[in-house]
This record gives sequence, C-alpha cells and structure tokens, in this order.
Amino acid sequence: MPRRRLRHALPARLATALVILAIVSIFGSSTARAQEDTDARRGDVRIIEVSGLLDAVTADFLLSELDRAEEQGALAVVLQVDSLASVVDEGVYLELATRLSETPVTIAFWVGPSGSAAEGGTAELAGVVDIVGVAGGSRIGATGPARLPDRFGPAFGDATARLADQAIGAQEAIDLGISVGPLVEVSTLPTFLLEIEGYELVRNEAGDQVSNVTQDFLKLPITSQLFHTVASPEITYLFFTGGLALLIFELYTAGVGIAGLVGMGMVVAGTYGLATLPFRTVGVVLLVLSFLALAVDIQTNLPRAYTVIGLVLFVAGTFVLWDGITMSWVTGMVGIVGAVLYAYIGMPTMVRTRFSSPVIGRKWLVGTDGQALTELRPKLAGEVRLGGAKWIATSGSGVIAAGEHVTVIATEGVELVVESSSKG
Repeated sequence: MPRRRLRHALPARLATALVILAIVSIFGSSTARAQEDTDARRGDVRIIEVSGLLDAVTADFLLSELDRAEEQGALAVVLQVDSLASVVDEGVYLELATRLSETPVTIAFWVGPSGSAAEGGTAELAGVVDIVGVAGGSRIGATGPARLPDRFGPAFGDATARLADQAIGAQEAIDLGISVGPLVEVSTLPTFLLEIEGYELVRNEAGDQVSNVTQDFLKLPITSQLFHTVASPEITYLFFTGGLALLIFELYTAGVGIAGLVGMGMVVAGTYGLATLPFRTVGVVLLVLSFLALAVDIQTNLPRAYTVIGLVLFVAGTFVLWDGITMSWVTGMVGIVGAVLYAYIGMPTMVRTRFSSPVIGRKWLVGTDGQALTELRPKLAGEVRLGGAKWIATSGSGVIAAGEHVTVIATEGVELVVESSSKG
C-alpha cells in the first residue's frame, strides 16, 4: 500500500513541480523583460526644446524632466534653446539653476538650429551646465545683470561682463571657450551630441551609422503649450486688447452675448499673460482708458475728439506696456491699425446697422412745402417743419436760412432734401 500511494503521488508531485516551474519561468521572463525595458530606458539622451520666453510653465517642465532623468538613469539631458529672456521669479530661477548644476546627469545646452538665440536669463543658465554649443548662425549673450549668486561664479568666465551687454556668434563663442567646437561639430544637433561622453555613432547590421543610445525628443504637453503660448508678449497684447474691444462691442449689439463671452475669455487669457510677464501698470491703465474714451464717441456714432484721445492713449499704452521684454513691432502695428479701423469704420457701421430704422413711405413728402427751423446746408443737416411735424433735412443747393419757406425735392435715408421756395 505505501508503494502504491507513492506511485500515485509521483505523477501529482511532478505535475505540481512543472506548474511551479512554469509560474517561475513566466514571472522570471516578465521580470527579465521589465528589466530589459528599464535597461533600454537607461542611458538614453533626452532632448528638451526650450523656445520662447523661459516662463514658469517651461521651468516646471524642466524640473520634472530632470527628476525623471535622474530616476531612470539617463545619459544626458540636452536643452535645445531658442529663448530671448527669462520671466520666472528669482526663487524658481535659482532652483532651476541649482538643479542643472548639481544633477548627476550630464546637462548640455545647445543654441540651435541656425538663427536661434539664447539671451537674458536663459543665456545665463549656460554657465551652470556641463557642455555648451552654439550652432552656426546663432548667438548667445546679452544676459543683462547677473541673476545668480556669487557661488555659481561668472557665467562666461572673463567674457561675462562683455556678454552682459551684447550677444556673440557661434565662432566667437568657440574662440572665447564658451562653446565647444570646432564649428562643424556643433552646427547641427546630431554632431553636437557627439560631444557628450558616452554618446557614439556605431554601425548597425545594415552598415548604417546609428547612435549607441536612444534619443527622446521632449516638448511641453498640449495644455502646458497653451499656457506657454498665451504667456508671450504678442499673444497677451492681442488677447487683452481684442477682448476689451469685444466687450465694448457687446454693449451695442442685440445678440445673445457671444461677443461678450469671447471677449471675456480673451481678457482672462490676456490677464494670465500679464500675471506671468513683466509689465508696466501705466501701460495697462492707458489701454483700458483708450477703450473707455472710444466708447464715448461710439454711442454718438460720430468719431470726434474722444476718438482721437482714445487712439492716442492706445498707441501710448502699446509702447509702454512691457517692462524689460520686447514685442514684435509687427504685432504692435496690427494692434494700432486694428484700433483705428475699429474706431472709424467697424463700430460706427455696426451702430448704424443696429439702431437705424428703414425709411418707409417718406417719398410721398416730395413736393410738400414747409419752413426751415434752422439753417440748412448741402452737407449740414438741420430741421424743417412740415404740416406741424419736425423733420431732419439738408439743403439741395445753397444755404437756406432759418425761417425760409422750403419744398421737399427728394429723400436720402432718414433725411429730407429741400430747396428754398420763399417768394421774396
């Protein structure tokens, strides 16, 4: 009996062992694949695009990507830079500079492609990274006053004072030791990457040259891109002024408030941009007052002194709005020309369409006699009395004095055209 139980037990134990072995194999292979995936991520190069102004959105993205690069053991993080200024506050700027200088991951700073620039606070960050490259046709410098404390040292060595006021080209950056070189090796991103230790080109089975590590190109997420775009001088200016224009427009429309809702959304977006960017309060006040002045004449449907005052305030506000950053002159001209067309054509046409009423059945007045109550001229409307009622009228020819007898000879819109019928 014991032997029989043993013979029956052996197959059962064997089956159990096989199941356990299968489970271990599956788990082991899954673990191995996970490890392989992790190893595949380790040692890669992350290329992050830094374009436009270096704002809080971009800085937060860079800090989070630095965390990921450290956790996943990336070989290097490359900042592909085309930025003219930094608009983040001192605390965030110092935190970013500290992380870039102290991270164990190699940090490279590439100003490219050709035609790009790194200026202002963005350029100063080049002094805290491991490798700097300036593509041919690009420039670096014009940092302005130093933002980082003395413990970081001068951003560009002996050339720091000079680069505070001016930007230099690629070859001069190499000559001064700011950028690696020669120029041919930093003019394109693939060649610049060869300056990173551990990054090499190898031949694959087909004989083609490929990098020995993977490359990840990283950009801001869609939502962050939206906020980053809004927080640019040009978009903020157009959104804020365009929103104010639509809110004034809404006051004179008979619709369901679509213009007002869109205008409010644009003003909110523009206000976010103003909260992010350095602006002058006087510039915002001038822009708001300009639309209030325009509104005074809009309600009379006749551009007069307040229209001129409003446009002068708008132009002044456009030129003094930003503090320490620049806006494209094209954007400024678009805003100014748009304001002129808005004041002299757009709003008067809309108001006439909204509040005027069609002339019905007034042609029967032609031939009717009456009396001028005010002086009438061909282009200057006055009043006449016809059958006990007052009417707006102009002279068909010549000047008609108040009190003269007149005869209606035509109608033009809401006005009557009359001529003198006095008998000496």
